[in-house]
Amino acid sequence: MGGEINQTFVTEFIILGFPSLKKLYPFMFLLFLFVYMFTVTGNLIIFITVITNYKLQIPMFFFLNHLSAMEIWYTSVIVPKMLSTFVTSNRAIPFNSCMTQLYLFSSLGASECYLLTAMAYDRYLAICIPLHYSSKMTNTISHQLSSGAWIGGFISPILPVTLISKLVFCGPNQINYFYCDAQPLLKLSCSNTHFTEAAISVLASGLIFSSFLLTVLSYIFIISTILRIPSAIGRKKAFSTCASHLTVVMIYYGTITAMYMQPMSKFSLDINKVLSLLYTVVTPMLNPIIYSLRNKDMKDSVLKQWKSSTSDPIF
Repeated sequence: MGGEINQTFVTEFIILGFPSLKKLYPFMFLLFLFVYMFTVTGNLIIFITVITNYKLQIPMFFFLNHLSAMEIWYTSVIVPKMLSTFVTSNRAIPFNSCMTQLYLFSSLGASECYLLTAMAYDRYLAICIPLHYSSKMTNTISHQLSSGAWIGGFISPILPVTLISKLVFCGPNQINYFYCDAQPLLKLSCSNTHFTEAAISVLASGLIFSSFLLTVLSYIFIISTILRIPSAIGRKKAFSTCASHLTVVMIYYGTITAMYMQPMSKFSLDINKVLSLLYTVVTPMLNPIIYSLRNKDMKDSVLKQWKSSTSDPIF
């Protein structure tokens, strides 16, 4: 019998989604379908605009391109399955698919933390030491930073996901959530989850805190430098180059900090659902809006491309 202890009895999970809002499912399907289509389209527009516009071939927009790609993947891992729960009675997800969703979602979230930190470093170099910017932020370095964000992100969740996959699931298999996340899965396990929960909390807190700290330090130096600029126009121009990134950082870290930098037993799943919706669905939708409206070069390029496409003759 000793060899049977780690056996996984559950072969699939049932995604419950939002059971208390079943009457609103048709409306929620249309709403989140629109949000998903807007998110993918908006990030694709940014991605294509940066690639096709020579004026935007600088590290700041190179990083933005990677962020747009991450957002498309990020929301695509979660939203399609969530949409299916609104229109079908088949809400089952196989065990392996659940672990894959957990891994991809966690990897892309970690990658975004690393990339936002790299973007903060880029803005620090551009504003605080502009004379050395071109030598310190070369194409090679920007490629290394973006590659490091992807690689580091996909390495970070290997241990937590492995620990969760090794837990015993022998009882209820209904996940009171809209995707496979660590907290609802831990609640379903028949195993003692104290070690796994502690490991996930430490690793998540370490990742979030370290990347957020580096980002905050960058902005302390950035703001300090901006305040020393003598002219109001100069200060406004300098701040405008990092305002979009700072806005995204505040929204993103605000939600994931509330979610993960604490013991997982503290928050109810209902509160976590709301927070999860913010950073898995709402934030990826806001990024194209924030970067398009707050960045003049990006806004001008998008408008120019739009006018060019609409003015082309049909025949």
